[in-house]
Amino acid sequence: MSKAQSAPTNPKTDPKDVSNQIKDPDQWTTGGEPMTGAQASYLKTLSEEAKEPGAFDPDLDKAEASKRIDALRKESGKEG
Repeated sequence: MSKAQSAPTNPKTDPKDVSNQIKDPDQWTTGGEPMTGAQASYLKTLSEEAKEPGAFDPDLDKAEASKRIDALRKESGKEG
């Protein structure tokens, strides 16, 4: 590469590229798919710790599970 040419920029470090920012679960292209095994396990654990067994629903999709996990984490102080 000559000095006149610049190295290609990394799109993940470009401040104008927002593709790597956290998206709202409602905007996920796969949000309507069934929740993952990891989500199910974590949601079940959080539900039990919060003494809210009704918070766990095995039929939630990925986006709904993510939102419920966030809410339970916030309630329990495990946020962040």
